[in-house]
Parts: sequence; structure tokens; C-alpha cells
Amino acid sequence: MAADARDTDDPVLPPAGVDPRLLEILICPHTRKPLAYDRIRSELVSKSAGLAYTIRGGIPVMLPEEARDLEAPEDAPPDTPKTDDGAGAP
Repeated sequence: MAADARDTDDPVLPPAGVDPRLLEILICPHTRKPLAYDRIRSELVSKSAGLAYTIRGGIPVMLPEEARDLEAPEDAPPDTPKTDDGAGAP
């Protein structure tokens, strides 16, 4: 059985439309470590940060606030901003 990019930190063949040279130099903005390409989801994965950065229109979106949390359940809704409920406030 062949392993996909989710099983390794090794780079995999780049997606169509993304320059392979770009993928060679991109790193995780949080950890500064290399990213693995997940061909199935069209994402760049940082296992060390637990984040997956989507690729839209051939352009990797390297914004941590737009990254998918690898620990979140698949059917979980997107994160919503946390609000202060005022508990403990004077």
C-alpha cells in the first residue's frame, strides 16, 4: 500500500499549477519547518504545528488563521471568534 503525504513529512509531487520551486522554499510560518503536500486535500501540511494550509487557485494560503487544525474533527464547524462573556469582570 502506498503512503500519501499525510503519512510523512517528505515532500510529494507538487499540485498542478503550483511552481515546484515555490513549494521547495515554503515553510510553516509558525515552526519554520518544511511542509508536506497532501495531494488528496490540496493542502500543505505542517505536522509540527498541527496545521494544514489550503491551496486556492494554485496559490498556497499561508495564513495561520485560515489554516485547518489537524486535531479538529472532520465535521466540526470552522472556528468562531471567542468572546468574553463578562464572567469575573467587575
